Amino acid sequence: MLCHLIPIIKKIFAIYIPPMFKYFTIIFFAIFAFSSNIEAQETFELSDPDAAFKSAKQFYQQDQFSLAFPIFKRLFNNGIKQSNMPFQIMADAQYYYIVCGLQLDEKGATEMAKTFIALDNHLAHTQMVSFYLGEYYYQRKAYNDALAYYAKCNIANLNNRQIATMKFHQAYSYFVNKDFAKAKPLFNAIRQLPADPNYVDANYYFGFLAFNDQAYNTAIECFLIAESHPDYQNVVPFYLTELYYFSGNREKALTYGENAIKKNGQYYDLQLKQLVGHLLFEKRAFDKALPYLEAYVAASEKVRREDLYELSYCYYEAKNWSKAIQGFKQIGGSLDSLEQNSMYLLADAYLKTNDLQNARNAFQFCAANNSNKVQKEVSSFHYAKLSYELGYFDIAVKGFQQFIANYKGSDYTNEAKELLVSTLANTNSFKDALTLYESLPNKSANATALLPRLLYGRTVELINDQKLDGAELLLDRILVTPNNTLQLPFVYFWKGELSYRAGKMDDAIQFLSQYLKSPVRNGEVNPINARYNLAYAYLKKELYKPAKEQFELVNKNPQSALNNVEKDAVIRAADCWFMLKEYRAATNLYDQIIQLKWTSADYATYQKAIIAGATNNQLQKLSLLQSIPDIYPQSNLIAQARLEIANTYLADEAFEKAIAPLQALLNQKEAAALYPIAYQKMGIAYFNLNNNEASLTQFKELVSKYPNSAEAESSVEYIRNIFIDQQAPLAFISFMEANGKKIAGNEADSLTYKSAMIRFELKDNLGAEAGFKAYIENFSKGKYAVEANYFLAEINLVQKKNKEALNYYKAVAALSPNKYAERAALQAGRIYYFDYQDYTNAATYYLLLKTIALQQENKLEAMRGLLRCQFKTQQFEQASPNAAELLLQKGIATDDRLMAGFVIAKNDQLNKKNQQALQGYQSLLTLGKSEITAESQYRIAELLLQLGKLDEAEKASFEVIKKYGSYTYWVTKSYLLVGDIYLNQKDYFNAEATFKSVAENAEMDELKKEAAAKLAIVIAEKEKNNKVQ
Repeated sequence: MLCHLIPIIKKIFAIYIPPMFKYFTIIFFAIFAFSSNIEAQETFELSDPDAAFKSAKQFYQQDQFSLAFPIFKRLFNNGIKQSNMPFQIMADAQYYYIVCGLQLDEKGATEMAKTFIALDNHLAHTQMVSFYLGEYYYQRKAYNDALAYYAKCNIANLNNRQIATMKFHQAYSYFVNKDFAKAKPLFNAIRQLPADPNYVDANYYFGFLAFNDQAYNTAIECFLIAESHPDYQNVVPFYLTELYYFSGNREKALTYGENAIKKNGQYYDLQLKQLVGHLLFEKRAFDKALPYLEAYVAASEKVRREDLYELSYCYYEAKNWSKAIQGFKQIGGSLDSLEQNSMYLLADAYLKTNDLQNARNAFQFCAANNSNKVQKEVSSFHYAKLSYELGYFDIAVKGFQQFIANYKGSDYTNEAKELLVSTLANTNSFKDALTLYESLPNKSANATALLPRLLYGRTVELINDQKLDGAELLLDRILVTPNNTLQLPFVYFWKGELSYRAGKMDDAIQFLSQYLKSPVRNGEVNPINARYNLAYAYLKKELYKPAKEQFELVNKNPQSALNNVEKDAVIRAADCWFMLKEYRAATNLYDQIIQLKWTSADYATYQKAIIAGATNNQLQKLSLLQSIPDIYPQSNLIAQARLEIANTYLADEAFEKAIAPLQALLNQKEAAALYPIAYQKMGIAYFNLNNNEASLTQFKELVSKYPNSAEAESSVEYIRNIFIDQQAPLAFISFMEANGKKIAGNEADSLTYKSAMIRFELKDNLGAEAGFKAYIENFSKGKYAVEANYFLAEINLVQKKNKEALNYYKAVAALSPNKYAERAALQAGRIYYFDYQDYTNAATYYLLLKTIALQQENKLEAMRGLLRCQFKTQQFEQASPNAAELLLQKGIATDDRLMAGFVIAKNDQLNKKNQQALQGYQSLLTLGKSEITAESQYRIAELLLQLGKLDEAEKASFEVIKKYGSYTYWVTKSYLLVGDIYLNQKDYFNAEATFKSVAENAEMDELKKEAAAKLAIVIAEKEKNNKVQ
C-alpha cells in the first residue's frame, strides 16, 4: 500500500489575522463645551498665549487630542494674525496642531503634515510628524506610505514606546508586502520584549516566518506564546500540530491535534481533522482515521487526490465497498502511482461486490499505468480475463495475445494461453478468430479441434452477408479439415443450398440428400428446408415424381400447413401431380387450397382451369379463368388468366370473343410484359375475322413498339400477307425497314448469323465468338443483332470475361423487349452489382428486369437486386415501397425478409417514427446473424437512448458487442454508444474507460477521432463534478 507525505502547510499569506489588526478604530472623545464663550477664550489666548499653550500641551500629553486640537489650532491661526505672538509658541502650536489633526483624522491634516515635513527646518519636529504620518497611514492599511514616512523618522526623537510601536508596525507592513527578510528582524526585536503590548502578536508573526524558513523549534516557541492570548487560542493549535508533524514529532502532533479538536471552536477545525486523519492513517489506524478524514472531505468542496485516496482506503479497510468505490474512481487521470494503486484497489472493491463490468474497467486503467510493474502485469491479465468472462471476446483475444507477448515468464502465462484457446471456442467474432488461429505459431490440439467450428461460424456470416463465393471456399475447407464431424451435416446443407442458388441442381440434389442421411437442426438448417430445396431442385430438372415425394414430406395435408413453406410445398406437390397427369390428385389439393382461402388460391384456380382444358372441359376452364378477376382482384395472375381465355377462344376459333380479354389485358399497366403477345394475338384474331385494317393496326403497334420482340419477328408473315392482299408490297418493305426490319440483303445477314450459330452449337466458343463479332460488325442492326449480342455475352460469361459480357448484355437489354432481354437485364444487374459494386447502374437493370420479367424467379431477383442497390446507396425512402412489395411475394428467402424489413425500419427511423422503427428492428433479430442484424441491434440501442431508456439501451448495446463480433464497425459504434449512455448517467468513470479503450484500440480512424473527442468531453465533465482539486 502506498503512503504519501501530505504537504499540508498553507501558503504563508493565507494566515489568520487577529481582530485587533483587521480593524483600526479610533475612539473620539466628545469635545467638552467650554464654560466661557468663544470670545472670552480667544481673549484669553491672545492676552496670555503662553498659558493657553501650556494648557493645550497638558491635554496633548494626556492623549486628550480632541481638547488640545482646537486650542493649538487657534494659537497657530492667531499667531499668523498677531505680530505679538511669540514665534516659538506659534511654531510649537503648528507642530501640535498637525499631530493632533492626524490623530483625529481632521480634514487636510495629511496635506499640512506633508507641507510641514517639506518646509520646516526643525529637524526633531519634522521627524516626529513623519512618525505620526506613518502611523496615520498604517492605521489605514496604506502600508507602502507608512513605510515611506517611517523611514524619514529617527528613533533619537522617539520614546521607547514609540520606537517599539514603530518597529512592530514596520515589521507588519513588510510582512503584508511579503518582504519577509526586512520584517523578520523587526518582529524578532519585539517578540523578545514580554512587556511590550505587541509581544504576543510579534511572536505570532515571527512564528510564521520561522515556519516558512523551516526553523520549526523556533516557530513552536513563538506559537506557544501566542497560544496563551484569546485572539490566537483557536488558531495556533493547527499551526503547532503542523510544526510537530514536520519536525518529526508525530506522536506529539497527533496528541496535540486530537486535544485541540476536542476543545471545539477551532478556526482551522477542518484542516486539523485533515492532519490528524493523515497522522492516524500513517499509523495504519484506519478505523480511527476514518471519521476525521470523512469529516474533512465531506465539508470541503474540493480536496487533494491524496486526501481522497486516504479516506477511500479507510473505507476499503472497513469493507465499506460502496464508499471506497466512490472515492477511488475519482482519483484517476494522472498516470502516477497514486492513480495506479487507486485503480488496483478499485478493481478489487468492485470484485468484492461482484461488479465484474466495473472491475474490468478499473483493471484497464491500472494496466495502462507503468508506475508499478507488478500491478500492471496483474491488471493486464485480469482485464483480459474479465473481458473473456463478460463476453468481450474480441478484446479478450487481443488482451491475452499482448499479455503472452509481454509477460513470457509470468505466473499467469499458462492460464492466459488456455483462456486464449477458450476465447476462440466461445467467440462470436469468427472473422477475427480465424485470423488469430492462422497467426498462432504453434497450434495446440485444442486449438486445432476448434477450427471446423470457426470455419463454419464464419461461413454462416458470409452467407448472411451475401458473400457466397467466400462462403463456398470455407465450406470446401471444412470438408477436408480434421475434427469436422459435428459440422459436416451443416456443410452438406449449405453446399446444397448454395448449389441450388447457383443453378447447379445436380450438386444441390447430391448435397441435400447427403444432409438428409444424418440431419441436424439449427435455425435455417433443418430437414424441412432441406427437403423443400431438394424438391425444387428435382422440380427444376423436371423430375416430378421425386419432387412430389419431397414436397409431401414437407407437408402433404393442406389442413395442417402452418407456414408459407409448408403451404408452398402443398401447392408444388399439386403441380407435380399435374405434371404427372394425375389430374384428380392435383385437383383435390387445388380445391382444398381454394377452400382454405390461402393467398395462393388464385393460382390454384388458374391451375384447375388448365386441368379443365387438358380434360376437354372448355366451359369449366373459361368459367374458372373468368372468375379470377372477380374473386381475386389483386391477383398477379389476372393478365395471365385473360391471355389464357383469349388463347382458349382462339383455339376454338371464336376470334370475336378473344378480342375482349386481350383488350382488357392491354389496359392493365402492370401487364406490360405481356403487351407484345397481346398485340400479336389481337392481330391474329382480327386477321381471321378478315378485318385486315384492324389486324394491321395491332401488328403495327407490335412492330413499332416492340421491334425486337419474338412476337414481332413471328408476325412478319401476317403483315406481309395483309400488305400483299392490299397490293402494297412496297409499303410493306418501307414499313418493315422503318422499324429496323430490313427485307433486302436478308440472305447475307442470315448466312453470317447461321455460320456463327453452327459453331456455337458445336461448343466451339472461339469460332462462334469470331462469327458473332463479324455479324455485329457487318449487320449492327441486322435481323439477328439481338441474338448475336446475346450469345457473345454468354460466351464471354463462360470464359469469366465479365467486363466484355456486360457490354453485350447491355446491348440486348437496350433492345427490350425481346426473347433474351430478361436474362440480359438480369446478368447486367448482377455484373454491375457483384463485380463493379456500381449500385446505381445495377439498379437500372434490376428495375428493367422487374418490368419485363415473365419468370417469377427473375422478377423476385429483380426486386431483391433493386432493394440491395437502394440499400447500398442509402435511398431508404425510395426503397421502402419496393421492400413492402417484396415482403408480399411468395417464396422469398430469409435474407429477403431481413433486408426488406430493415429498409422499412430505417426509413421509419429517418422519418422520426421511432416506435415503429424500434418494433421493425426488433422483428429482424430472429432472422440470423448478419451485418444487417448487427446494425439493427445497434439501431435498437440508439433509439432506446433517444427515448431515454438508458438501462435498456445499455443492454441492447452489449448485445451487439457480444453477439456480432465479426462486424467491427458496429461493435465499435456500440462501444461509443455505451460511452454516451454512461455520460448521460453521469457515470464518468465508465464513460472515460469506454471512450479511452475505443480511442486506443479502434481500427477505423473516424471512430478513433470520435472516441477521442468524446473522451475530452467526459474528462472535462468529470473534473467539474468530482471532489478532486
